[in-house]
Parts: sequence; C-alpha cells; structure tokens
Amino acid sequence: MKVLIVEDDPLHRSYLHEAVSAALPECETVIEAESGTMGEHLARDHRSAHIVMDLQMNNRNGIEAARTIWKERPDTRILFWSNYSDEAYVRGVSRIVPDGAAYGYVLKSASDERLKLALRSIFVEAQCVIDREVRGMQQKSLGQTKGFSDTEYEILVDIALGLTDRAIARRRNLSLRSVQNRLQQLYEKLDVYQTATDDHEDGRFNLRARAVTIAMLRKLLNYSALERAESELAEWLKSV
Repeated sequence: MKVLIVEDDPLHRSYLHEAVSAALPECETVIEAESGTMGEHLARDHRSAHIVMDLQMNNRNGIEAARTIWKERPDTRILFWSNYSDEAYVRGVSRIVPDGAAYGYVLKSASDERLKLALRSIFVEAQCVIDREVRGMQQKSLGQTKGFSDTEYEILVDIALGLTDRAIARRRNLSLRSVQNRLQQLYEKLDVYQTATDDHEDGRFNLRARAVTIAMLRKLLNYSALERAESELAEWLKSV
C-alpha cells in the first residue's frame, strides 16, 4: 500500500507521516506533497489510491486537488484532514465525492486514536468516516426545510460579496434570468427584501447587495467562509 500525504504545513506532514506508519503497518511507502498542485502530480505519477488531504492550502486547495484526482481515478480513497467544519467546506467536499467512493472528513482537533481509526476504516475497510461536527453540518445543510441547493449557496455568497446579477451570471455561467429567479427564491427564504439602487459603472458591484449582506450572513455564512470567498473572488476578478 502507498499513502500520499498532501499538507502544506511541514509539522502537520510529519505528524501525519507518523500516524500513517502507526495505523497502517501494511503501508510500504509514504509520499509527501506540500501543495494541492504537487499532490495532483504525485497522485498521478504514483497511481496512489490512498490519500490524506488538507483542505486549506495556498494556490490550490484540497477540494480542487481532490476533484482532479477523483476525475482521473474515482476509486481513490481520500481522507480530508482539516481545521474547518463550516458549510462552505462541507458543501465543497460533498459536491465532488464520486458515487460509492470511500472517503473521510476528520478535524485536526480529533484525537490521535480517532485519526488512526479513520485511516484504517477508509484505506483498509473502504468505509466512510465523518466527524460528528461535520456530519451535523451536513445534516443541517441538507435537512432543513429552507435549506439551500449548491447553486443557491454559491449565488448567496456572490451576492453577499456585492456582485451584481449580471456579474454573478457571468461568473457562474448562468443566464441573467436564472440568476434573478434564484435570487428571488433566496430573498424569500431569508425574509429579506430587494431594494433598488444603481450599479457601479463597471457592472460588478451594487449597494443593494450590501444592504442585505448582514441578514444573509447571520443565517448562513461565518467569517472564515466569507474571508475565503473574498479571496476566490479576487482571483476571479483578475481573470476577467
């Protein structure tokens, strides 16, 4: 068995290396990558079917790397090891997991024994292991009567960041009418009302969005999710 560790923090990589060696005596080779991009290349080169993946990494995060790896080899077993359990990450992982894949989501705050158990359960027994806190967020996200679809959630983030309807349509590859229809549904779910204001000249931002941001964030987003969304938005703006 080969295990690939994808983690940008050298101390965490060392800890994971020790945990893998202790939990999986049948593991013959442990490969380390310090970025999501490197992880993709090493997973391809070594045809590794067992991966421990950090989620928050510079340049290319764990969700992006896992999406590429699973697209090429959907039978790969991935344990996501992360500091974060907020909805943005939980939804991101849920969207990319192939049908029938064995995967896990364990928080870095979990005990040594919990991590070792997850490693064996996923990589040896092909079971799914999700931390209770993460599972609770999944159920909250998917089980509420007024829950949001993935598309609605993405648009909600965009409108909270201040993008206009036209900019959201361009960013998400949707028609303007589709965006406006989804926004109307979101406003109804959130019990907020659209106020008419003029867009800025560049057509990207508007004051109406800022007027409803607080109400939206209280119901859905937390600070770390918004901070990451702003970073992703900055990258998108550079490309348009």
